[in-house]
Amino acid sequence: MSRVYNFNAGPAVLPLEVLQQAATELVEFKGTGMSIMEHSHRGKDYEAVHVEAIDSIKKLLGLGDNYAVLFLQGGASQQFAMVPMNLLGEGQVADYVNSGAWGSKAIKEAKIIGKVNVLADTSKDIPTRMPDMNSLKYTPGAAYVHVTSNETIAGSQLKAFPKTASPLVADMSSDMLSRRFDPNQFGLIYAGAQKNLGPSGVTLVIIRKDLAEKVSEKIPTIFRYKTHLAENSLYNTPPCYSIYILNLVMKWLLKQGGLEGMEKINREKAAKIYAAIDGSSFYKGTAVKEFRSDMNITFRLPSEALEETFVKEASAQKMKGLKGHRSVGGIRASIYNAFPMEGIDALVAFMKDFEKKNG
Repeated sequence: MSRVYNFNAGPAVLPLEVLQQAATELVEFKGTGMSIMEHSHRGKDYEAVHVEAIDSIKKLLGLGDNYAVLFLQGGASQQFAMVPMNLLGEGQVADYVNSGAWGSKAIKEAKIIGKVNVLADTSKDIPTRMPDMNSLKYTPGAAYVHVTSNETIAGSQLKAFPKTASPLVADMSSDMLSRRFDPNQFGLIYAGAQKNLGPSGVTLVIIRKDLAEKVSEKIPTIFRYKTHLAENSLYNTPPCYSIYILNLVMKWLLKQGGLEGMEKINREKAAKIYAAIDGSSFYKGTAVKEFRSDMNITFRLPSEALEETFVKEASAQKMKGLKGHRSVGGIRASIYNAFPMEGIDALVAFMKDFEKKNG
């Protein structure tokens, strides 16, 4: 077996030990005579996996009984619509922060449902940055305030979350469970799993239970959070195998020391690459330093031709997925929770050697 260093932004790298355990259990799960993919989602064998995954997430975050953990589908893109469908009542206003491509998409969907007030817009700023959250003028009585914690394309990240009078809603798809934060600040958190939590196919939603009750009866049943809360995410057949892998990843995270341990590792990984960028006149970071993401590190080389060569030569050395998003170009190294430290060291060494040859 020859594993590469997977810098893809998503679907992204998974812990090797999780993949190895899944491989051993693929054909037959725990002596049951069938794969977990073949089990009924209402059977006791799958139920044990489902419940353990929920319990592990609650343990990692220290969630109280006033919060529900839901496993939904459709990714963050579906949540862009579900959030306003459930929380933005008739005649109400929702506050949104537009910090980049994903914030823009969330706003576009919300405007279909109701009235949106854009508190700040840094989506087109170069170098990329997050808004100053302390200077925002929130709408009194807003239905909720929506932020994107980490912009994968821009390589920018909110380093602290605002304290808001209205329920705070966050798209944490690309940095969920990568660092410590206080979940009690939030009314709702959502995250596509395919970056830090597991494979694609399952979407994690954490919602304050009282907010789930606010939905209009005009909203289709399957798009109501309270439907899934009442059925423990078993209203319809859930993505069982994705949840099974997610459960293994949660147990792996707990072994890393939980969010405190993971935050320390992630900061160390990011710091090594940023040091290589800052110590060079050849590489140039694309995000304002105080908002640099610890998950998606974006930078440019002196020319697009050199960037193309950089990606090609890195790929030949088993470093895959370093090409920046098609909308912005450049280089992007996505180094989520499961990305190994030796891959960071390999990239830094390659960057120094490439600069020596081409600088």
